[in-house]
Amino acid sequence: MSATDGAAPARLVAWVHGHVQGVGFRWWTRSRALELGLTGYAANKPDGRVHVVAEGMEGACRELLALLRGDSTPGTVDLVVDIWEPARGDLTGFVER
Repeated sequence: MSATDGAAPARLVAWVHGHVQGVGFRWWTRSRALELGLTGYAANKPDGRVHVVAEGMEGACRELLALLRGDSTPGTVDLVVDIWEPARGDLTGFVER
């Protein structure tokens, strides 16, 4: 890794599968994202998944992804599907939807 790794803006789109609704998962995700200086949202979907969109420095986004896949989340995470996009700069704050 070079000194510039993780220093560019990025957008993480994550689809979190498992028992992640009704357990404080969106609140927990919002708290972690704000600690990392990220903007975006965490939204419950009708199929039981949580859709997370986070934007900021790539390194911080990768930290959030690692937390989403970690063992300290509320509920039970079975799978996290991540998609990386260029930062758009169209998000403010981090909200629960």
